[in-house]
Amino acid sequence: MKIADIDRGLPFHYSPIVSTDDPTHHHSASPEETIALGARIGARIAENCADGALVLLVGPLGAGKTVLAKGIARGLGIEEQVISPTYTIVSEYGSGSVPLHHVDLYRIEGTEQMENLGLEDIVRGNGIVVVEWGEKLAPSLVTAATDREPRIRVTIALAPDGGRDITVEDIQG
Repeated sequence: MKIADIDRGLPFHYSPIVSTDDPTHHHSASPEETIALGARIGARIAENCADGALVLLVGPLGAGKTVLAKGIARGLGIEEQVISPTYTIVSEYGSGSVPLHHVDLYRIEGTEQMENLGLEDIVRGNGIVVVEWGEKLAPSLVTAATDREPRIRVTIALAPDGGRDITVEDIQG
């Protein structure tokens, strides 16, 4: 089964070989719909990936990455209010079924700053790691998460109607 199973309500399972052949595409007309999609992703991860997962959120400023992260947190059973960690860089939430590490790389520039954050420990540690501005995450850190299945990239684009076009895909191993 693939990430497309999120919409069909099927069990969430990833084979050892990760593929992007079957991404799912969604259109969200409101923040509430974006939160609901995030909640479905988070619930599937919570049900089937107790060892953790890496979720990269990609999209322009104002696309709704934090809104989607709030939904993922909801799906994980996080009761705390989730806010953008733009200035704190990393926020940790422990009230859900598994720990959530919410990372925002917007203000991070260059390898040296990234190394000083301790992201390798976070990516290799316990829990779910959601990274806003995931395209900035060093490829070596994405590779370091190879023991972490699934690895998911969610791309959010601004749609002409003011909504959001959201693509959810597995990251190939």
